[in-house]
Amino acid sequence: MFTGIVQATCDVVDIQKKDKLNTLAISLPPELRKDLSLGASIATNGVCLTVTGWQDDRVFFDVMEETLSLTNLAALVPGSRVNIERSLTFGKEIGGHLLSGHIHSKARVVRVQMNGMQKDLRLELAPQWMKYVLYKGFIGVNGCSLTVGEVTRNQFRLHLIPETLRLTNLSEVSEGDWLNIEIDSQTQTIVDTVERVLAARQVQ
Repeated sequence: MFTGIVQATCDVVDIQKKDKLNTLAISLPPELRKDLSLGASIATNGVCLTVTGWQDDRVFFDVMEETLSLTNLAALVPGSRVNIERSLTFGKEIGGHLLSGHIHSKARVVRVQMNGMQKDLRLELAPQWMKYVLYKGFIGVNGCSLTVGEVTRNQFRLHLIPETLRLTNLSEVSEGDWLNIEIDSQTQTIVDTVERVLAARQVQ
């Protein structure tokens, strides 16, 4: 589990492309390598990846074909910067909202606008996921726990404060980019439950 509070943006230093599998090498700072073990989970642009090894400051992850097809990890190249969060430790503060690291979809950036020191993003998301995107609700975007702004039929807006821009790779986002989206699990459960109840009433 993760909190959506990104701890660092780190460089992808190498990508080994294999049959239906990419192995990423990401340079992590010492504080994020502390007590690291094989099999540990690390959110990378919001995707829960398993540590398969490390050498010096390089930590290695295997990314399977399905993950590559569902997320923006397929578009990474050496030099790309990714949002990193170590898995949640019990007893520590949860500053965002609980995330699983399982990406539901990607959203396309259709507009980027600077508003003083704030950056506004407008994202377009597939219609089947928009029912879970609610004004002032939570959403995971590239592993960041964010609050949803204005919502339309197939788009929603995000307002990014300077601290978010400083700590994450959302500062580098341009129009046309694709961002990983994780729907808030509680919102999804509530919406799906209400739909089932209403559908059952119509059948009666």
